[in-house]
Amino acid sequence: MHEPIESELLRTFLVVAETSNFSAAAQRIGRTQSAVSTQIKRLEQTIGEALFERGARGVQLTRPGIQLVPYARRVIDLLNEAAATIRSKPLDGPVRIGIPEEYSQTVLPAALAAFAVRHPAVEVTVSCDYTSRNLAALERDELDLAVVFDWSDETKGEVICIDPTVWVTSLVHRLHDLDPLPIATYRNSTWSRDFALRSLEQIGRNYRIAFIADTGSGLKNALIAGLAVTTLSRSSIPPGCRELTAEDGFPPVDSSKVVLRRSTCRSTEAIRELAEMIREAFQPTSAAPMA
Repeated sequence: MHEPIESELLRTFLVVAETSNFSAAAQRIGRTQSAVSTQIKRLEQTIGEALFERGARGVQLTRPGIQLVPYARRVIDLLNEAAATIRSKPLDGPVRIGIPEEYSQTVLPAALAAFAVRHPAVEVTVSCDYTSRNLAALERDELDLAVVFDWSDETKGEVICIDPTVWVTSLVHRLHDLDPLPIATYRNSTWSRDFALRSLEQIGRNYRIAFIADTGSGLKNALIAGLAVTTLSRSSIPPGCRELTAEDGFPPVDSSKVVLRRSTCRSTEAIRELAEMIREAFQPTSAAPMA
Protein backbone atom coordinates (compact mmCIF):
# COMPACT_ATOMS: atom_id res chain seq x y z
CA MET A 1 0.00 0.00 0.00
CA HIS A 2 1.12 3.54 -0.71
CA GLU A 3 1.75 5.82 2.24
CA PRO A 4 -1.08 8.40 2.65
CA ILE A 5 -0.29 11.98 1.67
CA GLU A 6 -0.09 14.41 4.58
CA SER A 7 -2.12 17.57 4.16
CA GLU A 8 0.69 19.72 5.56
CA LEU A 9 2.93 18.54 2.74
CA LEU A 10 0.26 19.54 0.22
CA ARG A 11 0.04 23.02 1.78
CA THR A 12 3.79 23.48 1.40
CA PHE A 13 3.68 22.09 -2.13
CA LEU A 14 1.07 24.67 -3.17
CA VAL A 15 3.08 27.57 -1.78
CA VAL A 16 6.21 26.40 -3.61
CA ALA A 17 4.16 25.99 -6.79
CA GLU A 18 2.86 29.56 -6.46
CA THR A 19 6.22 31.15 -5.69
CA SER A 20 8.46 28.89 -7.86
CA ASN A 21 11.10 29.34 -5.19
CA PHE A 22 11.91 27.43 -2.00
CA SER A 23 13.27 30.53 -0.26
CA ALA A 24 10.20 32.64 -1.01
CA ALA A 25 7.92 29.76 0.02
CA ALA A 26 9.81 29.36 3.30
CA GLN A 27 9.40 33.05 4.06
CA ARG A 28 5.68 32.95 3.35
CA ILE A 29 4.92 29.97 5.60
CA GLY A 30 7.41 30.85 8.33
CA ARG A 31 9.79 27.91 7.97
CA THR A 32 13.42 27.51 7.00
CA GLN A 33 14.34 26.78 3.40
CA SER A 34 15.79 23.42 4.39
CA ALA A 35 12.52 22.48 6.14
CA VAL A 36 10.54 23.32 3.02
CA SER A 37 12.96 21.33 0.86
CA THR A 38 12.64 18.35 3.23
CA GLN A 39 8.84 18.49 3.07
CA ILE A 40 8.86 18.52 -0.73
CA LYS A 41 11.25 15.55 -0.78
CA ARG A 42 8.93 13.64 1.56
CA LEU A 43 5.96 14.41 -0.69
CA GLU A 44 7.88 13.30 -3.78
CA GLN A 45 8.88 10.07 -2.04
CA THR A 46 5.28 9.43 -1.00
CA ILE A 47 3.98 9.98 -4.53
CA GLY A 48 6.94 8.37 -6.24
CA GLU A 49 7.43 11.19 -8.74
CA ALA A 50 9.54 14.32 -8.98
CA LEU A 51 7.22 17.32 -8.61
CA PHE A 52 9.68 20.12 -9.37
CA GLU A 53 12.60 20.69 -11.69
CA ARG A 54 15.34 22.51 -9.79
CA GLY A 55 17.16 25.35 -11.52
CA ALA A 56 19.50 28.22 -10.70
CA ARG A 57 16.64 30.73 -10.56
CA GLY A 58 14.10 28.60 -8.76
CA VAL A 59 11.91 25.61 -9.48
CA GLN A 60 9.31 24.69 -12.10
CA LEU A 61 6.52 22.14 -11.85
CA THR A 62 7.03 18.84 -13.64
CA ARG A 63 4.14 17.13 -15.43
CA PRO A 64 3.20 15.13 -12.28
CA GLY A 65 3.48 18.36 -10.29
CA ILE A 66 1.08 20.14 -12.64
CA GLN A 67 -1.35 17.21 -12.32
CA LEU A 68 -1.18 17.36 -8.53
CA VAL A 69 -1.97 21.10 -8.18
CA PRO A 70 -5.79 20.97 -8.65
CA TYR A 71 -6.12 17.93 -6.36
CA ALA A 72 -3.98 19.58 -3.68
CA ARG A 73 -6.12 22.71 -3.85
CA ARG A 74 -9.32 20.71 -3.51
CA VAL A 75 -7.98 18.85 -0.48
CA ILE A 76 -6.76 22.00 1.28
CA ASP A 77 -9.93 23.95 0.45
CA LEU A 78 -12.07 21.16 1.90
CA LEU A 79 -9.95 20.99 5.05
CA ASN A 80 -10.10 24.75 5.50
CA GLU A 81 -13.84 24.79 4.91
CA ALA A 82 -14.42 21.94 7.36
CA ALA A 83 -12.32 23.62 10.06
CA ALA A 84 -14.01 26.97 9.56
CA THR A 85 -17.48 25.43 9.62
CA ILE A 86 -16.83 23.52 12.83
CA ARG A 87 -15.19 26.47 14.60
CA SER A 88 -17.55 29.20 13.47
CA LYS A 89 -20.51 30.33 15.51
CA PRO A 90 -23.93 30.20 13.85
CA LEU A 91 -24.68 33.45 12.07
CA ASP A 92 -27.96 34.84 10.85
CA GLY A 93 -29.49 37.99 9.46
CA PRO A 94 -29.34 39.66 6.04
CA VAL A 95 -26.20 40.59 4.10
CA ARG A 96 -26.47 42.65 0.91
CA ILE A 97 -23.51 42.68 -1.46
CA GLY A 98 -22.90 44.34 -4.81
CA ILE A 99 -20.46 42.80 -7.29
CA PRO A 100 -19.26 43.65 -10.80
CA GLU A 101 -20.73 41.59 -13.60
CA GLU A 102 -17.17 40.61 -14.61
CA TYR A 103 -16.79 38.45 -11.51
CA SER A 104 -20.31 37.04 -11.31
CA GLN A 105 -19.27 33.83 -13.07
CA THR A 106 -15.63 33.55 -12.01
CA VAL A 107 -14.23 34.66 -8.66
CA LEU A 108 -17.29 35.21 -6.51
CA PRO A 109 -19.73 32.31 -7.03
CA ALA A 110 -17.52 29.83 -5.14
CA ALA A 111 -17.08 32.24 -2.23
CA LEU A 112 -20.79 33.00 -2.00
CA ALA A 113 -21.71 29.32 -2.26
CA ALA A 114 -19.21 28.37 0.47
CA PHE A 115 -20.57 31.13 2.70
CA ALA A 116 -24.13 29.87 2.16
CA VAL A 117 -23.10 26.33 3.15
CA ARG A 118 -21.23 27.53 6.23
CA HIS A 119 -23.93 29.97 7.35
CA PRO A 120 -27.29 28.74 6.00
CA ALA A 121 -29.27 31.07 8.26
CA VAL A 122 -27.74 34.19 6.70
CA GLU A 123 -29.87 35.69 3.93
CA VAL A 124 -27.46 36.86 1.22
CA THR A 125 -28.76 39.21 -1.48
CA VAL A 126 -26.47 39.88 -4.45
CA SER A 127 -26.66 42.92 -6.72
CA CYS A 128 -24.76 42.38 -9.96
CA ASP A 129 -24.24 45.83 -11.42
CA TYR A 130 -21.82 48.53 -12.58
CA THR A 131 -19.40 50.08 -10.09
CA SER A 132 -21.16 53.47 -10.13
CA ARG A 133 -24.54 51.94 -9.36
CA ASN A 134 -23.22 49.71 -6.59
CA LEU A 135 -21.42 52.67 -5.01
CA ALA A 136 -24.63 54.70 -5.13
CA ALA A 137 -26.54 51.83 -3.53
CA LEU A 138 -23.89 51.61 -0.81
CA GLU A 139 -24.31 55.33 -0.07
CA ARG A 140 -28.10 54.88 0.13
CA ASP A 141 -27.65 52.04 2.65
CA GLU A 142 -29.05 49.53 0.17
CA LEU A 143 -25.86 47.44 0.31
CA ASP A 144 -23.62 46.31 3.16
CA LEU A 145 -20.63 45.40 0.96
CA ALA A 146 -19.61 46.33 -2.56
CA VAL A 147 -16.80 44.98 -4.72
CA VAL A 148 -15.98 47.81 -7.12
CA PHE A 149 -13.35 48.98 -9.60
CA ASP A 150 -11.33 52.05 -8.67
CA TRP A 151 -9.03 53.99 -11.04
CA SER A 152 -8.43 56.97 -8.75
CA ASP A 153 -5.29 57.85 -6.82
CA GLU A 154 -7.25 58.28 -3.58
CA THR A 155 -8.87 54.92 -3.02
CA LYS A 156 -11.55 54.52 -0.37
CA GLY A 157 -11.90 51.00 0.96
CA GLU A 158 -9.72 47.89 0.96
CA VAL A 159 -7.76 47.04 -2.18
CA ILE A 160 -8.14 43.26 -2.58
CA CYS A 161 -6.33 42.90 -5.91
CA ILE A 162 -5.09 44.65 -9.04
CA ASP A 163 -6.80 43.30 -12.15
CA PRO A 164 -5.78 45.31 -15.23
CA THR A 165 -8.13 45.82 -18.14
CA VAL A 166 -6.55 44.76 -21.45
CA TRP A 167 -7.49 44.40 -25.09
CA VAL A 168 -8.45 40.82 -25.95
CA THR A 169 -8.78 38.95 -29.24
CA SER A 170 -10.05 35.53 -30.32
CA LEU A 171 -7.41 32.93 -31.15
CA VAL A 172 -9.52 31.84 -34.12
CA HIS A 173 -10.43 35.25 -35.57
CA ARG A 174 -7.47 37.60 -36.09
CA LEU A 175 -9.57 40.75 -36.05
CA HIS A 176 -6.81 42.73 -34.36
CA ASP A 177 -4.98 42.82 -37.72
CA LEU A 178 -7.83 44.71 -39.44
CA ASP A 179 -7.85 48.42 -40.17
CA PRO A 180 -10.03 49.97 -38.95
CA LEU A 181 -10.09 47.78 -35.86
CA PRO A 182 -13.60 46.43 -35.07
CA ILE A 183 -14.22 46.81 -31.34
CA ALA A 184 -16.96 45.88 -28.90
CA THR A 185 -17.69 48.40 -26.18
CA TYR A 186 -20.17 49.27 -23.44
CA ARG A 187 -23.23 51.37 -24.22
CA ASN A 188 -23.16 54.96 -22.91
CA SER A 189 -20.05 54.31 -20.81
CA THR A 190 -17.79 57.14 -19.68
CA TRP A 191 -15.17 54.50 -18.77
CA SER A 192 -15.13 53.20 -22.36
CA ARG A 193 -14.65 56.75 -23.66
CA ASP A 194 -12.03 57.79 -21.09
CA PHE A 195 -10.01 54.58 -21.02
CA ALA A 196 -10.74 52.03 -23.78
CA LEU A 197 -11.22 54.36 -26.73
CA ARG A 198 -8.60 56.82 -25.54
CA SER A 199 -5.99 54.04 -25.30
CA LEU A 200 -6.43 53.45 -29.04
CA GLU A 201 -6.51 57.14 -29.91
CA GLN A 202 -3.27 57.73 -28.02
CA ILE A 203 -1.43 55.28 -30.28
CA GLY A 204 -3.17 56.51 -33.42
CA ARG A 205 -5.03 53.25 -34.07
CA ASN A 206 -8.03 53.49 -36.37
CA TYR A 207 -11.12 51.75 -35.02
CA ARG A 208 -14.82 51.38 -35.58
CA ILE A 209 -17.44 50.38 -33.02
CA ALA A 210 -18.78 47.08 -34.33
CA PHE A 211 -20.70 45.88 -31.26
CA ILE A 212 -22.37 47.67 -28.34
CA ALA A 213 -23.39 45.82 -25.18
CA ASP A 214 -24.71 46.56 -21.71
CA THR A 215 -22.77 43.77 -19.97
CA GLY A 216 -19.37 42.11 -19.93
CA SER A 217 -21.04 38.89 -21.07
CA GLY A 218 -22.22 40.68 -24.19
CA LEU A 219 -18.66 41.82 -24.93
CA LYS A 220 -17.40 38.26 -24.49
CA ASN A 221 -20.06 36.93 -26.87
CA ALA A 222 -18.95 39.40 -29.55
CA LEU A 223 -15.31 38.45 -28.95
CA ILE A 224 -15.85 34.68 -29.16
CA ALA A 225 -18.10 34.99 -32.21
CA GLY A 226 -15.39 36.89 -34.08
CA LEU A 227 -17.37 40.12 -34.37
CA ALA A 228 -14.86 42.35 -32.59
CA VAL A 229 -11.96 42.64 -30.19
CA THR A 230 -12.83 44.06 -26.79
CA THR A 231 -11.59 45.09 -23.37
CA LEU A 232 -11.80 42.70 -20.42
CA SER A 233 -10.30 42.32 -16.98
CA ARG A 234 -7.23 40.13 -17.35
CA SER A 235 -8.63 37.56 -14.92
CA SER A 236 -11.82 37.12 -16.96
CA ILE A 237 -10.34 36.37 -20.41
CA PRO A 238 -12.38 33.40 -21.71
CA PRO A 239 -10.91 30.19 -23.17
CA GLY A 240 -9.95 30.47 -26.80
CA CYS A 241 -8.94 34.11 -26.42
CA ARG A 242 -5.77 35.95 -25.47
CA GLU A 243 -4.53 39.31 -24.30
CA LEU A 244 -3.23 41.71 -26.93
CA THR A 245 0.10 42.98 -25.64
CA ALA A 246 2.62 45.66 -26.60
CA GLU A 247 4.13 43.15 -29.04
CA ASP A 248 0.81 43.22 -30.90
CA GLY A 249 0.80 47.01 -30.81
CA PHE A 250 -1.79 47.33 -28.04
CA PRO A 251 -1.28 49.21 -24.76
CA PRO A 252 -2.88 48.19 -21.45
CA VAL A 253 -6.17 50.02 -20.92
CA ASP A 254 -5.94 50.59 -17.18
CA SER A 255 -4.55 49.06 -14.00
CA SER A 256 -7.78 49.17 -12.06
CA LYS A 257 -7.85 48.28 -8.41
CA VAL A 258 -10.53 45.91 -7.19
CA VAL A 259 -11.76 47.42 -3.94
CA LEU A 260 -14.00 46.12 -1.17
CA ARG A 261 -16.15 48.92 0.22
CA ARG A 262 -18.26 48.59 3.37
CA SER A 263 -21.33 50.45 4.51
CA THR A 264 -20.83 52.90 7.35
CA CYS A 265 -24.43 52.40 8.45
CA ARG A 266 -24.40 48.76 9.50
CA SER A 267 -21.86 46.17 10.62
CA THR A 268 -22.60 42.64 11.80
CA GLU A 269 -20.59 39.47 12.29
CA ALA A 270 -22.21 38.01 9.16
CA ILE A 271 -21.08 41.03 7.12
CA ARG A 272 -17.54 40.78 8.50
CA GLU A 273 -17.42 37.04 7.76
CA LEU A 274 -18.58 37.47 4.17
CA ALA A 275 -16.04 40.27 3.69
CA GLU A 276 -13.29 37.89 4.80
CA MET A 277 -14.43 35.20 2.37
CA ILE A 278 -14.54 37.72 -0.49
CA ARG A 279 -10.98 38.79 0.39
CA GLU A 280 -9.81 35.16 0.29
CA ALA A 281 -11.59 34.54 -3.02
CA PHE A 282 -9.51 37.22 -4.73
CA GLN A 283 -6.12 35.99 -3.48
CA PRO A 284 -5.36 33.86 -6.60
CA THR A 285 -6.24 36.85 -8.80
CA SER A 286 -3.96 39.10 -6.76
CA ALA A 287 -1.10 36.60 -7.14
CA ALA A 288 -1.54 36.29 -10.93
CA PRO A 289 1.41 37.49 -13.04
CA MET A 290 1.17 41.07 -14.24
CA ALA A 291 2.77 40.50 -17.65
